[in-house]
Amino acid sequence: MPNSRQVFLILASDIAGLKVVRWWRDTKKIMAQYKYEIFADYFQFYLQDEDVDGNLSDSWTKEAVDNLLALAPGTIGIGTARNMTVPVTVEILDSALDKDDLSIWDQVNECSIEVGSGRIVIAGCTDYFPEAARISVTPGMYRARIYYGNLESLRNYGSEGDDHYKVVLWPAEFIEQKYLKQHKST
Repeated sequence: MPNSRQVFLILASDIAGLKVVRWWRDTKKIMAQYKYEIFADYFQFYLQDEDVDGNLSDSWTKEAVDNLLALAPGTIGIGTARNMTVPVTVEILDSALDKDDLSIWDQVNECSIEVGSGRIVIAGCTDYFPEAARISVTPGMYRARIYYGNLESLRNYGSEGDDHYKVVLWPAEFIEQKYLKQHKST
């Protein structure tokens, strides 16, 4: 249970069947947290500036598939272990994390995304764009750290599993993509 020093405000609502939790916490600088169940058709979902094309067809190279990360202007494609509905958490921070424990994650990637519109769409690649979830942010450049958990938990020929994904965003200058921790498949 969070104490009063950790949490200033908690708001919870259900928007279009998606659970949204917002809070402001001084220990990690979390301004908002969103939880989704995203249909990761073709083993992917994406975050995209609402005003860009978001076409990743040329971005899914062998390297991108191997690293579960494809990029295009204003768009991040995140590869998944399953071609099914997967849990995704998105956190918006006011600045970079002071500390980050990567040991609890199978893989961690980092990249940038420019959000000129101030609205980020989060969706599976076959979702109907006008109805996809949106997150409002201050327009600008953001760093995105993508965490991949329990990638080896697949069962029933990959239709079930406990894999989960988290994307943490904060305002920051552009960087080239980085692979902070690579998954070692068995």
